Amino acid sequence: MPYKILLAGAGGAIGQRLTPLLRDAGHDVFGTTRSAAKAQELKAAGVEPVVVDVFDAAGLSRLVAAIRPEIVIHQLTDLPDGFGNLDPSQRAQALSANARIRVEGTRNLVAATLAAGARRLIAQSIAWVYAPGREPHTEDDALDLDAEGSRGVTIDGVAALEKTTLHSPPLEGIVLRYGQFYGPGTGADQPSKTVPPLHVDAAAVAALLAIDRGRPGIFNIAEANNHVATNKARSELGWDPAFRLKG
Repeated sequence: MPYKILLAGAGGAIGQRLTPLLRDAGHDVFGTTRSAAKAQELKAAGVEPVVVDVFDAAGLSRLVAAIRPEIVIHQLTDLPDGFGNLDPSQRAQALSANARIRVEGTRNLVAATLAAGARRLIAQSIAWVYAPGREPHTEDDALDLDAEGSRGVTIDGVAALEKTTLHSPPLEGIVLRYGQFYGPGTGADQPSKTVPPLHVDAAAVAALLAIDRGRPGIFNIAEANNHVATNKARSELGWDPAFRLKG
């Protein structure tokens, strides 16, 4: 069934791969970006661009209210290109900025989504946040909330994003705990050998499937690995980690 969809973070790695899937499925897509230059790229891709800063709560609320989407997909991140090559102090700063997106940005987006009357919110999370314990981890396992340093900052951000997404009734919240991306636009050509890997196209199609499938809750989204189990995504969403966009 076609919907009016707001894709927050449409210009990012996932957003760029998700957009053609949404369009091919017949959805009416509005995409947010902070960059006026990227707005033109979104329009060329068949997306109605919305230039907005997610930290501007009032401005965001007005724009979402004007669009009145039925589904909101949260793919917002704030990691710079070449993140893996940054020195430790720059990495720590970047991770703090990304955590702010997850905490404050998610809070603002959810508030705007609720006010606009949207039915479902699908949010990007990460799969390497579980507390030490028996593996592979299922979605019911605890997060590593005792982590310190940069990992602690990241997990605190993830925990806030997931809590806001999942516990904001009557909104149906779905959290996709993604593995580490590789593929077009990610800066990595090969899968990670240290954390659960995930091709960017398989990540995108999981968000597409979550629009109509799956109960509200959490789904691990990653290729076969020893760290996290993905049985729930395969059975409830019909998700296939081998999915790739054609061309």
